[in-house]
Amino acid sequence: MCQLLGMNCNTPTDICFSFTGFQARGGLTDHHRDGWGIAFFEGAGCRVFLDPRPSADSPVAELVRQYPIRSLNVIAHIRKATHGRVALENTHPFMRELWGEYWLFAHNGDLKDYAPALSGRFLPVGNTDSERAFCHILDTLARHHPANAPSIETMHALLRTLATDIGAHGEFNFLLSNGRALFAHCASRLCYIVRQAPFADAHLTDQDVSVDFSQLTTPADRVAVVATTALTDNERWTPITAGSLLTFVDGEPRDFGDGTTRAFVKDTIPPAV
Repeated sequence: MCQLLGMNCNTPTDICFSFTGFQARGGLTDHHRDGWGIAFFEGAGCRVFLDPRPSADSPVAELVRQYPIRSLNVIAHIRKATHGRVALENTHPFMRELWGEYWLFAHNGDLKDYAPALSGRFLPVGNTDSERAFCHILDTLARHHPANAPSIETMHALLRTLATDIGAHGEFNFLLSNGRALFAHCASRLCYIVRQAPFADAHLTDQDVSVDFSQLTTPADRVAVVATTALTDNERWTPITAGSLLTFVDGEPRDFGDGTTRAFVKDTIPPAV
């Protein structure tokens, strides 16, 4: 299964600590060796790093791990190929423009017999089911709102319907962002943590690395991190209920009146002892 990592914050933050653990899953602590990528929103622009090599062996990943790029929204992906050859054009996250802003997308799963009709405005460059799904999502958003971007609440509702429809073809865990919100859909396995004051120590599961966030943050900071599986072993991560879409804004999950956030706060993953 591919690995997903996302971050959404209320103030620009670097993802170096989380990426240090995440990078190891691409061939060191896990067997995903079919490429990796990470993308950062910076203002109206995006900084994207892609490499078809395993992240554990990638010089580009080492650069990213040691380069404190500060962003409000980040999406990263480690690939285990199911559709499409191991190649740069098939490496997530994918990026397109809609309504004058960039969109980023990464998918974990396997879609069977999936061939949506596309208008031609958004077309795959590679040959993955993931990129086809991304093009179909943007096509649908543009068809429903051809002139301007709707509210995040409206996008949340439409994306929930789309996720259900596409998910009928197989496993469809994904992260999607336009730089203003991070949409996280769980089909089988996805979890998150919100870090805010009072901040404490965190220790990575995949590397023997710790950080004291109280030394790196201000009391007003709030950072949400989403991952396929928990990245730390001494914090409480919240599992996202299968079949649900969670939307993060300013470092926290938002309640759009459909019960999504209320459904998530009941259970948490306790830290390891």
